[in-house]
Amino acid sequence: MDILNGSKRDLGAGNFGVARLLRHKETKELVAMKYIERGKDVLAKAKTGTGKTVAFLLPSIEVVVKSPPTSPDNKRPPILALVICPTRELANQAATEANTLLKHHPTIGVQVVIGGTRLGLEQKRMQTNPCQILVATPGRLKDHIENTPGFETRLKGVKVLVLDEADHLLDMGFRKDIERILTAVPKERQTFLFSATVPEEVRQMCLVALRRDHEFINCVHEGTGETHQQVRQTHMIASLDKHFSLLYTLLRAHIADNVDYKVIVFCTTAMVTKLVADLLGELNLNVREIHSRKPQSYRTRVSNEFRKSKGLILVTSDVSARGVDYPDVTLVLQVGLPKDREQYIHRLGRTGRKGKEGEGILLLAPWEEYFLSSLKDLPITKSSLPSTDPETVKKVQKALCHVEMRNKEAAYQAWLGYYNSQKMIGRDKERLVELANEFSRSMGLDNPPAIPKLILGKMGLKNVPGLRAK
Repeated sequence: MDILNGSKRDLGAGNFGVARLLRHKETKELVAMKYIERGKDVLAKAKTGTGKTVAFLLPSIEVVVKSPPTSPDNKRPPILALVICPTRELANQAATEANTLLKHHPTIGVQVVIGGTRLGLEQKRMQTNPCQILVATPGRLKDHIENTPGFETRLKGVKVLVLDEADHLLDMGFRKDIERILTAVPKERQTFLFSATVPEEVRQMCLVALRRDHEFINCVHEGTGETHQQVRQTHMIASLDKHFSLLYTLLRAHIADNVDYKVIVFCTTAMVTKLVADLLGELNLNVREIHSRKPQSYRTRVSNEFRKSKGLILVTSDVSARGVDYPDVTLVLQVGLPKDREQYIHRLGRTGRKGKEGEGILLLAPWEEYFLSSLKDLPITKSSLPSTDPETVKKVQKALCHVEMRNKEAAYQAWLGYYNSQKMIGRDKERLVELANEFSRSMGLDNPPAIPKLILGKMGLKNVPGLRAK
């Protein structure tokens, strides 16, 4: 849904009317906007990469524009539109988009409250700057409700509530936080709930968050699959000892074929992400990394750089898997087992956005091949392995020797924890440890790193043969 085509000039005149956008092709997304404009609550099922952020921002901004101005004497002016996002990256992205749409309305303020930043700084910013539109992650928003004087009073002015990526919000365990937030905003409001999938948990949330007469709009058009038709999807099966060399070979080949390459490499955990980023850096590739162990200021800076750049590889955990809009990504490479089918689809959705072509490669070990049965209805084909010459293998092994030992130890422990949580693999603990030690050898280690006994106990792996405790 590229609803901004031919419409940004309308915004300059200060007219946010959805009706003016309907002069253009009437898609299901625009039908959803019509219901929103009529004051209806809306549950919208929308594929990733369709521009839904603008779909909820335009009517939210219109509500703010039409609201009477508050008195300058009001020390706690109301927040009129509240947008809740599952991740910090999505929240920052939504706020940036809102500010772009509001460039001709300097008196309307957009503020962001997210974890990873100092609560006191946010409190001060909220007091000194206009904030008619607030974009937030659930945990930090709950912190402000409970710890910032007068904050809950300001939420009593909310006229529009948006729950973005609702399925992901619930997957991440934010249900109780959202329920607390719902008690802080007025019952008489308009609510938009956007979700890529509509499982039972999302339906239950609709009962709590939306009016009974809400509209359900399915923006996934008939006859289209869940993944973009322009994205060529392949999978490769190779033993773990070949993964690092294969990854390097695939990246070098893609770079050679694409002068303006822009690649995202998804890894299973934050510490495996760090390991892979360090390795590719040692191999002199132009690499950045994003994961949950990095400070928010760093993540924001790297995210913005990758959004604007070409000729760059972003190695990331799933903090970049959903909703984040990185234009012109040419390749998404997933290394290891995605958490589930939906995660595979959302990761893939970082490429092929807004009608452009892209490529997706899934690299699995033989014992991960069972995962493909969950993708059997998707247009994903098996690809033969590219030839990896002995010199490349030596080069990768040499680079692995330069990766810090503590990073290898952290990656081993994180890898073990991740696959322990995968039922098909984690239920056989002895086999799990054998595979983990295979991963250890793939990093160039003769012996697997020792793991604290307390952590082994929490994983249910005490006294399993092949593990080293400390």
